[in-house]
Order: sequence, then C-alpha cells, then structure tokens
Amino acid sequence: MGKSKSAKYYAANPDAREKKNAYNKEYHSTDKRKSYRAGLNRANRKAGTYGNGDGKDMSHTKSGKLVKESQSANRSRNGHGKKSRLK
Repeated sequence: MGKSKSAKYYAANPDAREKKNAYNKEYHSTDKRKSYRAGLNRANRKAGTYGNGDGKDMSHTKSGKLVKESQSANRSRNGHGKKSRLK
C-alpha cells in the first residue's frame, strides 16, 4: 500500500513533522481530549469490543448515538472530506 500525500510530505519535511507532533502531543493531552477518549473507551468496554480483537469500534451516528462498526470503515470515513460522513 502506498503512502498518502501527507505521509510523503512529512517524510520529506522533518521540521514540519516535528512541529505537527508537538502540536498533537499538546492537543491530545488536554483534559477535554482525555475525557473524550475515556468516554469512547468506556463505550467500547460496555459493548464488549474493547481489547478482544474483533475489529470493531464504537462509531458516532448523525443523531449522536454510538453504534458498533468495523474499525477500518469507521476510521477511514471520519475526518475526511468537507461533508459530515457519520453513519
């Protein structure tokens, strides 16, 4: 499988990668992000998919509910494109 455009960019620009990693480290260590992550982990545990290797994630729907969905489908869709692509 080939590298994405952004992966190629960061491989060619180590200073940019360093800057991005510094931002991500700060962003993902905020209380708001920790709380969000903890909530998703809690939902995964409750659904019985956390750490059992079944390839499932909890996915947000347009109505705000959480449903089981394959990790690959959930992670490939979210955060890409201009329109909301929630299930």
